[in-house]
Amino acid sequence: MHNINFIRENPTEFDNYMKQRGEHPISNKILELDKVKRETQTVLQNLLAERNSFSKNIGKLKSENKDASSEMSKVDEIKNKINNLKELETIKDEELKTILSRLPNIADKTVPLGSNEEDNTKYREWGEKPGFEFKPKTHFELGEDLGLMNFETASKLSGSRFVLLKNQLSKLERAIANYMLDKHTNDNGYIEMHVPYLVKADTLYGTGQLPKFAEDLFTAGDDHWLIPTAEIPLTALHSNEILNINQLPMRVTSYTPCFRSEAGAAGKDTRGMLRQHQFTKVELVSLVEPEHSKDELERMLSCAEGILQDLHLHYRVMTLCTGDMGFNANKTYDIEVWLPGEDKYREISSCSNCGDFQARRMNTRYKLENKNIFVHTLNGSGLAVGRTLIAILENYQMKDGNIKIPEVLKKYFNNSDTLI
Repeated sequence: MHNINFIRENPTEFDNYMKQRGEHPISNKILELDKVKRETQTVLQNLLAERNSFSKNIGKLKSENKDASSEMSKVDEIKNKINNLKELETIKDEELKTILSRLPNIADKTVPLGSNEEDNTKYREWGEKPGFEFKPKTHFELGEDLGLMNFETASKLSGSRFVLLKNQLSKLERAIANYMLDKHTNDNGYIEMHVPYLVKADTLYGTGQLPKFAEDLFTAGDDHWLIPTAEIPLTALHSNEILNINQLPMRVTSYTPCFRSEAGAAGKDTRGMLRQHQFTKVELVSLVEPEHSKDELERMLSCAEGILQDLHLHYRVMTLCTGDMGFNANKTYDIEVWLPGEDKYREISSCSNCGDFQARRMNTRYKLENKNIFVHTLNGSGLAVGRTLIAILENYQMKDGNIKIPEVLKKYFNNSDTLI
């Protein structure tokens, strides 16, 4: 949510920021609603004071056994006016919230301007593309050839965009997640959390998924929604709370299934595991003081990169442009891992600084001296487990179709060198 004081003081600048995010100028409408709301509040305060004055006078007249009917009639008139004005205030407040809740975050000044992924810029890269003496296969060709990846049965059970992993591939996915959690908790200072997979609508509103992105989510009825990422419950842990400054920085992680409708992905990545309705991910979330959030984003990015470096997987980091960045973010880095079977880079992690955008929606603050200040929130994939599995299959494949096991994962396979 945006700071209304900033919009009041900088309407043209705000419109320019929204234009960078693909939005039309909206400050005039916002300020018009804000003006009516504030004027209504002023009149309400005056009427309440007037009512209190008449009420005191009524009490005095009654104590003196004098006629107070005239004053009582005036109080009734004022009550009707107050009720009408309160209704108007509520209507304007809801209209204002509806507009503000659908506007994306303001981009940081270091974010490149652009309209789509073609305008993203490379931040850095690590490692080198592997060489093969044979034509590398895609992950789904490898998985199906090994008899350990089944899309047909998954489709029979649940429809398209689901997969069944069997035996060693199922074990590999679990090993990847365990390694990530161990690394992030033991080395990177994150606290592991086991969170609910169902959340209420107001939780999704606070973290910015509702109301704008309802079609991307799965509802479970009874005001419950399946989480699209563990970012939602982790970020909302302290909604409507005032934290002690000693609790910051707060760094938490969780391994969960994620559920997405992929409403806008018709025809995209229909084969394989790249774009599923259900997938697993290790999520990283930080709550920090405002002056530390930019450094925290770099730290979080390094934590996510460290997993790929441990696995010796070549990747590049892209700084997303204003037109490709997520709704909640003021700056985002995407980590794209190299997939030789596809002969292209694919996103495997997205790390974002959201500033106080989510904190304002959730009302999450911390106390500093005599002030309550909104925290800054950050989130990142550390990493997407299914896509990490894909990357291992394609980068560690052998000519005979078997898969080498990365050194750091061998302990989960009794120190075997290969998957089969």
